[in-house]
Amino acid sequence: MALTREQIRSDVADSLGENPSDIPFDENLLDHGLDSVRIMALLERWRRDHGVEAAFADLAEQPAIDAWAPLLGVS
Repeated sequence: MALTREQIRSDVADSLGENPSDIPFDENLLDHGLDSVRIMALLERWRRDHGVEAAFADLAEQPAIDAWAPLLGVS
């Protein structure tokens, strides 16, 4: 199953205990409480479930869903 922007947002929201609609696509996720441990956990989940090959450093450098989408293979 392919990863989508909505799935990314849902997974991020789940890791933060938030509603997906409260997580913007274009804002810095660190401002919403995401930290490096959660980013790594999300990345491991996406690697396992979706075959993602992105590097942690790339996600940490630009922590926004819009920036992550192409790195995670989402068009």
